[in-house]
Amino acid sequence: MSEEYLSQPLSLGSSSSDDKTRPNRSSGLSSATSTFATPISPYLNYDPRYLQQAQPEFIFPEGANKQRGRFELAFSQIGSSVMVGAGIGGLAGFYNGLQTTSALKQTGNLRRTQLLNHIMKQGSGTANTLGTLAVMYSAFGVLLQNVRGEDDDINTLIAGTATGLLYKSTAGLRKCAIGGGVGLGITAAYCLFQLMRTNSNGSGVKFL
Repeated sequence: MSEEYLSQPLSLGSSSSDDKTRPNRSSGLSSATSTFATPISPYLNYDPRYLQQAQPEFIFPEGANKQRGRFELAFSQIGSSVMVGAGIGGLAGFYNGLQTTSALKQTGNLRRTQLLNHIMKQGSGTANTLGTLAVMYSAFGVLLQNVRGEDDDINTLIAGTATGLLYKSTAGLRKCAIGGGVGLGITAAYCLFQLMRTNSNGSGVKFL
């Protein structure tokens, strides 16, 4: 090598041809970067940001309710009432059985049999009672909805009152009135709870 070449300072720059092609590469890189910065659906050739995500997830027919009616809710109400009644009655029967067998000083297989008898008897009785009340309430609710053409709190109050009156109708006027008052009080408390929940959260789901 000549001394003139060795005396020249070291330069890291590219050649003139590279300088000419560099803007094209940078512009292509910037366009590719801008293209991949926007998420494109791999299945449809459009930007998913243009989709309106605020629309409802389900499409309802025009004029249809956005919640289940009383007839659809009746099945879950009756089934859950029977299950809750069986659980409450079973616990009460177990407690009463423990007291009875302890008072009689029963032990062993005899005590176990008595406990099972108390659990089955009181559990089935309570399940039958709550299931009957649920059937009556659901029947009145469905009937009122079909007659009035609306599903509101008035149907709930009337159905609860009618259920209490019908359930105690064979026990005399006084107990019949008490049953109707109890049904009215329970349904009124439920309607008040739903009203407070709707005012606080802006949406309420009906269960009765």
